[in-house]
Amino acid sequence: MGLDGIEVTLLDGRTTTFGEWAGKVRLVVNVASRCGLAPQYEQLEELQRRYGARGFTVLGVPSNQFLQEYRDADRIAAYCSATWGVTFPMLATAWVNGRRQQPLYRELTKAPDAAGRAGRVRWNFEKFLVLPDGTVHRFRPQTRPDDPAVVALIEGALAGTVA
Repeated sequence: MGLDGIEVTLLDGRTTTFGEWAGKVRLVVNVASRCGLAPQYEQLEELQRRYGARGFTVLGVPSNQFLQEYRDADRIAAYCSATWGVTFPMLATAWVNGRRQQPLYRELTKAPDAAGRAGRVRWNFEKFLVLPDGTVHRFRPQTRPDDPAVVALIEGALAGTVA
């Protein structure tokens, strides 16, 4: 089936597939409103504004896996909008690890990070950059969204020079 065939639900309850954003450079991030890394929302939104018109999108995936996200979708949406001005799509709250792991994360977590380690999401704000050809690059939570390595991959993919 591939990543694009995986069903996802948006924060507003609409069901679609990951393929709704096929052909784009997609940065999937498990987010949490009450996490110390929440200021990364600012860099995520900046990337969305800078590259969105060129075929890029951030996809936020709220997760209470680490007990730092609100349980109510309306509260999550209000927080993201009012605090960080989020304009990128937000998926419904999901489990990123374990038996109830969201199918998208079941596939994404097969991708290794720069150290060659795949598997469980370690913490909030882990990033998966999915290129249009389906290649997945994984960045751990401490890597900021505007890190030069992330930006270089985004720009290269948008220019058609990254495989």
